Amino acid sequence: MEVIKDAAKAVSEKFQEVTSGASYEANKEKAKDSSNTAGERVGAAVDAAGDKAKEIGHACKKEVHKQEATH
Repeated sequence: MEVIKDAAKAVSEKFQEVTSGASYEANKEKAKDSSNTAGERVGAAVDAAGDKAKEIGHACKKEVHKQEATH
């Protein structure tokens, strides 16, 4: 039963990893868009950095759950 829970958690973390990655890309593009105000660009860059950190965190958690599911 615990293996199933760990596998489900790994799938959930993968979903969150992909979602954070997509948000990162969108914010990165917004930060590079010269038609946005300086404030919007800085805000988007800060958001992109946060999204990247979340993406990496979810990837790490996913790997932990995958390992737990196989042991």
